[in-house]
Amino acid sequence: KGVRLRPLTENTPKPMLPLGGKPIIEHNIDRLISYGIETITISVCYLADQIINYFGDGSDKGITINYIKEDEPLGTIGCLSLIKEIKHQEILVLNSDVFTNIDFEDFYLAFENANADMAVASIPYSVDIPYAIMELNDNNITSFQEKPKKTYYANAGIYLIKNKSLNYIPKNSFFNATDLMNAIITCKGKIIHRPINGYWIDIGKHDDYNKAKEIIRLYKQQ
Repeated sequence: KGVRLRPLTENTPKPMLPLGGKPIIEHNIDRLISYGIETITISVCYLADQIINYFGDGSDKGITINYIKEDEPLGTIGCLSLIKEIKHQEILVLNSDVFTNIDFEDFYLAFENANADMAVASIPYSVDIPYAIMELNDNNITSFQEKPKKTYYANAGIYLIKNKSLNYIPKNSFFNATDLMNAIITCKGKIIHRPINGYWIDIGKHDDYNKAKEIIRLYKQQ
C-alpha cells in the first residue's frame, strides 16, 4: 500500500507513481522489453484496476502482460504459486518499485554460468568504522585494523529462479523471497549474488522517490 509514501499513495498504487513522465513500474517493463522479454506477469492487489487499465494486455508495447490477483498480500514471492503454468526453466522476478539500470544480460549469464538454483541481485553497502578494531583469538589480541571499511551486500529485490525451485513456495500463502532462499539453502541448493554496478533505488520513502526523480533529471540533461 506504500504507507510510507502517503499521501501520494492514498489514491494511487505505489508502482504507478509518476517518474520522468511515466509510472515507476513502466520503467521496469520498458527495460525488460529492451532485453527481449516478451511475457510479463504482474501481481496486483491494492488499487489493482489502475495498473490493469493502464497496461492492458501489453499489446501496445508488443508483449504479453498477464495478471494475478492477490486477495491477501502474499509477501514478496508467494504470488508465484498463483501462476497456473510457467513454461520457462528460468523465472525473473523483481519488485515493481525498484528503479535501476541493472544489466539483465550480465545477471542472467552469471546465473547460468554458476548453474545456480537462484541468483539474487545485490547492492554493496559499505560501513566506515571510526575506531581501531581488534582481531582476536579467544581473549588474545592478534592484530589491529585501523578504522576499517566493511562492505556488505544487501538484497536488491531482483531474482532469477530455476523453475524446479518454485516447488518450495506454498500455495496461496504468505511467503517472502528470503523464505525461498532459506528453503533452498536448507536443502543444500546453490544461491549466488550478483552486484548491480549501476544505480538502484528502492522507492519506499519520500527521500527515495526524490532521489529517483533526480536521477531521471540528470539523465535527461545528458
